[in-house]
Amino acid sequence: MAEDFNVTLNEAQYYTPDTECKKNSWLGDYEKRYQEFLADPDAYWEAIARELDWFSEWNQVKTWNYPHAEWFCGAATNITYNCLDRHVFNQRRNKVALMWRGEDEGEERVFTYKQLYQAVNRFANGLKKLGVGKGDRVCIYMPVVPEQIIAMLACARIGAVHTVVFGGFGVNALHQRITGVGAKVVITADIGVRRGKAITLKNIVEEAVVNAPSVERIVILRRDDPKIELHSEMEIDYHDLIKGASSECEPEAMDAEDILFILYTSGTTGSPKGIVHTCGGYMVGAYYTAKYIFDIKDNDVYWCTADPGWITGHTYGVYGPLLTGATSLITETTPDYPHPGIWWSLIEEYGITVFYTAPTAIRMFMRTGEEWPNRYDLSSLRVLGSVGEPLNPEAFEWYYRVIGKERCPIVDTWWQTETGMHMITTPIGEPMRPGFAGRPIPGVIADVVDQGGNSVPPGQGGLLVIREPWPSMMRTVYGDEERYARYWNTIPGCYTTADLAVKGDDGYIMVIGRTDDLIIVAGHNIGTAEVESALVSHASVAEAAVIGIPDPLKGNLIKAFVILIDGKEPSEKLKNELVYHVRMTLGPIAIPSSIEFVDSLPKTRSGKIMRRVLKAIELGMDPGDISTLED
Repeated sequence: MAEDFNVTLNEAQYYTPDTECKKNSWLGDYEKRYQEFLADPDAYWEAIARELDWFSEWNQVKTWNYPHAEWFCGAATNITYNCLDRHVFNQRRNKVALMWRGEDEGEERVFTYKQLYQAVNRFANGLKKLGVGKGDRVCIYMPVVPEQIIAMLACARIGAVHTVVFGGFGVNALHQRITGVGAKVVITADIGVRRGKAITLKNIVEEAVVNAPSVERIVILRRDDPKIELHSEMEIDYHDLIKGASSECEPEAMDAEDILFILYTSGTTGSPKGIVHTCGGYMVGAYYTAKYIFDIKDNDVYWCTADPGWITGHTYGVYGPLLTGATSLITETTPDYPHPGIWWSLIEEYGITVFYTAPTAIRMFMRTGEEWPNRYDLSSLRVLGSVGEPLNPEAFEWYYRVIGKERCPIVDTWWQTETGMHMITTPIGEPMRPGFAGRPIPGVIADVVDQGGNSVPPGQGGLLVIREPWPSMMRTVYGDEERYARYWNTIPGCYTTADLAVKGDDGYIMVIGRTDDLIIVAGHNIGTAEVESALVSHASVAEAAVIGIPDPLKGNLIKAFVILIDGKEPSEKLKNELVYHVRMTLGPIAIPSSIEFVDSLPKTRSGKIMRRVLKAIELGMDPGDISTLED
C-alpha cells in the first residue's frame, strides 16, 4: 500500500485551444455535460446507449451489487452489428473502413465497410465449420494485418469469446493464455514482419499448444513464399477455411452481460489476469469515448498506433472507430523503420486527422530531432492523443509544437485494461495542462484518496480511485473472483487503480506511477512475477527479483537481481543466456536491460521480496520502514 506523499506542483502553463475547436467538438461544454451526468447517471448512460442498435432493450440500465455491476440488464445486441451492419445498410457501405499498410512501400490493402462486412462473415462461417459457436474460446496470435481484426470481429459475430495475444510474446506467455481460457481454436500467421525481418509465429504456436488439450484446430494465415507445409490433422490454411464460405452470417443475439472477450494483463503476483469484458457495457463505453473524447467525425481519417494485442488496440484500434463509422489506418510498420520519418510520411500520405500514440514513441521522436517531422505535411492533423503512461511536460510541449503546430488539442488519456475505456483526460476544447491527464470524463467519478478512502487536499499525493461503476468496467478476473474483489476491497467503496496521483486546485489529475509490482516499459504493462518466473525457470537460477528503473525514452527499464544455485558462477556469458532465456520465454518486450548477481534479496519475515527496498537502494533513496525485513 502506498504511503501519503506531497508533490510540489509546478505552475504549468495552460494551453488554451481556439474557440472553434470547443464549439465544434461533440462533447461541447464539459462542465454542463458533467453536471448532466451527476444529476442522473443512469439516464446519462441510457442516452448514450440509445445511439446504438439493440435487438431488444434493457429493463434496467444498471444493477449494482457491490462489487458487481450489470449494465443494460436484459438487453440483447451484437457489437459487430453496430460496427458493420449499421453502417453497411445506412449510407456507409462504400465508405473506407480500414486501410492497412505493410512495411514495404506500396504494400497496401483497403476495405470498405461492405467489404469488411463480407470478409468478417466469411471467416465467421469458416469458424462455424470448425465447430466454433457461442461461448467457445478462440485465441488470436497474429501480426497487425487485416485478418487479425477480421478474426476478432468474426468471433464476436458468432458469440465466440476472443483472447488476443500480442504477437511479441513468447511460448510460455502464449501457452499460459491459451490454457487459461481453454481455447478451442488458435488463429495465427506463419510470420510477422518487423524491421525488414520475418518473425516466425507458427513455431511458437506449435510449442505453445503442447499440453493444451482444449485446442482442436489451428488456423494459419500463410504470408510467406514459398508457403510452409501444414499438418492437416491440426492445422488449416486461413484462405482454405473461407473458400466457398457465404458472405452472409446472421449476428448472434448476445445478452448485454455475455462475455465479449478476455484480455490478459500482467499480474503483480502469480499468473497474468484474464480481464473479462462483456458485450453491452463495453460496446457503449468504446463507442462513447471514441466519438466524444476523440471527437471522431464522418470525414476523419483516424490512426491508433497500438497493437490489438493490448486493450488500446481493442478499444481504440478496432471497436471504437468502427462503432463510430470512422475510416482507420492500421500498419505493421515500426516508428523508426526504414527511417525515423515513416510515421510522419504515413500521416501525410493518408491525410490522418486524429492520431493516437504512446509517450514512448513521442520521446523517441524527440531524440531524432525536428528535422524528420518537418519534412512532411502534417496539416491534416486536428487531434493528437497520448496513452499508456504519463505524458511528461517536455514531451507534451514537443508534441504540441512540432507535430500539432500549436493548433491541435492533445488528448492525454488515463485508463486501464480493467476500465475498458478512457476515464480521465482533457476533453477537446478544454484548457490543457502539461503533465496532467485532466479531469474525469462525464460518466466517471474519480478521486485521489488516502488509505482510508478520504479525499486528499490539492497538492497531496494519494491513490487514484473510481467511486462509482461505469458500463465498460471489467466484470471479473477470469477464473479468479478473489483477485477481482481485491480491486474493490483494498479501499472500501472504491475501485482501486493501483496508481498514485495528485490533484490540482483546478481538479486536474496528475498520474504519478504504479503502487504495485507492474513495470510499464514503452507503454506495455510487464508483471514482475512473470519476468521473475521466467528467470527462475533457468537451470542456473535459484531466486530472482526485478524492478523498474526510470528511463527517459521507455519510461522504465527492467533490472533483474539474481541469486544463482550453488556451484554456478556469475559471468557475462550467463547474463546473456538469461536475457536470451527471458526473450524466448516471454518475448523481447520483457527482457531485462541489466542483470545483477547477488547473494541475497531483501525479504519480509514471511518471505515476500521487498522490491521497493531494491528500487530505493538502486535509485539512492531512503528505503523507508525496513523493520519487517528478516535480516
